[in-house]
Amino acid sequence: MEVPKRPQIRKRTRHESTASVPQFTNSPTMIVMVGLPARGKTYISKKLTRYLNWIGVPTKVFNVGQYRREAVKSYKSFEFFRPDNEEAMKIRKACAVAALKDVCEYFTREHGQVAVFDATNTTRERREVILSFAKENGYKVFFVESLCDDPEIIAENIKQVKLSSPDYIGCDKEEAVADFLKRIECYKITYVPLDDDKDRNLSYIKIFNVGSRYLVNRVQDHIQSRIVYYLMNIHVTPRTIYLCRHGESELNLLGRIGGDSGLSPRGIKFAAALGTYIRSQCIPDLKIWTSHMRRTIQTAEAVGVPYEQWKALNEIDAGVCEEMTYEEIQDHYPEEFALRDQDKYRYRYPKGESYEDLVHRLEPVIMELERQENVLVICHQAVMRCLLAYFLDKSAEELPYLKCPLHTVLKLTPVAYGCKVESIFLNIEAVNTHRDKPMNVDVSRDPEEALLTVPEHI
Repeated sequence: MEVPKRPQIRKRTRHESTASVPQFTNSPTMIVMVGLPARGKTYISKKLTRYLNWIGVPTKVFNVGQYRREAVKSYKSFEFFRPDNEEAMKIRKACAVAALKDVCEYFTREHGQVAVFDATNTTRERREVILSFAKENGYKVFFVESLCDDPEIIAENIKQVKLSSPDYIGCDKEEAVADFLKRIECYKITYVPLDDDKDRNLSYIKIFNVGSRYLVNRVQDHIQSRIVYYLMNIHVTPRTIYLCRHGESELNLLGRIGGDSGLSPRGIKFAAALGTYIRSQCIPDLKIWTSHMRRTIQTAEAVGVPYEQWKALNEIDAGVCEEMTYEEIQDHYPEEFALRDQDKYRYRYPKGESYEDLVHRLEPVIMELERQENVLVICHQAVMRCLLAYFLDKSAEELPYLKCPLHTVLKLTPVAYGCKVESIFLNIEAVNTHRDKPMNVDVSRDPEEALLTVPEHI
């Protein structure tokens, strides 16, 4: 089986800001999934990719099943996956080669840093092909093998994910399940798991029964250690995460950013309404997290449930601009005001923080959110945007403009490969603090034009 060679291309140059994450100038990394169908490989691939992109490591999934569906337009039955089906085996090998070629393109032309090769990769032969390809091109390889022998977990995965696969559109559910189980049996014939002795020189993590046990071998570098840490913290237990901002504050009314003011009269009403709403939900073992700032603590107090304070959840530090209005910032620091509009994610307030810094600060919060079950996070606008961007897989460019209005609770329920979002407005009016990106972000723009998108305030 021939594998693609990396095309000759100019030496890569990188221009991204490196404020909050290490700059990876070493070899790109291939994360290679291993395991039978319905073992959560695609779930892990998508979730890991979302996390790595969020912390600033350019990552992309290459799902070989998608290549197969494009090559074979209509799926007939499990017979396609029989190891003695020579014609099908040729197609499957060609799809793997095409995916490897695209990995090459991603690393060289798009400056990607991590590629997740999402396929079963159940044979030693297939893994050797991938290792040879990686060695020839100078890539590191880290295997992630998902092993599961719990029939209930496998059945739930088939029900939640596989029945909605394009392979089974319009198919009777029972027939689809029967066919998929036969597909798994086809893979079992040739499946050779990673061997603790024969594969001792490889870098890998084995995940047993969706996280009941782990085995980690030869972690090579910083990025692989972060991947291991992340994979050991995620779980699939059904849960709900509630995100909301504090009640309207006295400084919100004045259009002033940051600071540590208390709640306005309407903010106090919201805190009471939030308590009523949360109690009505009858959420088992609910944990409540706040920042160290008065407005989030006052909001949590009204809920009447013990809460934990996280300094990491404090609002973005506006540095010299703390407690100023947008008009005052434009008047005193017009160039800074324009620079922030040009690149809101990477812009850092003088003596303050950027959204990029904030993502770095919030990483432990995300890790702990992944470990927990039901949590209500009472936080701030910039913080809520960063957390929401993680769960909804939003880019760095989208993140600073996500709408997170006051007095609204977002109910996030993880489902299959994504997250269901429900927005609940608690019927207490509040000022609008959202500012859209202006059309003109030039430093020399007219002050009135710079302030066009500033929301009304007292």
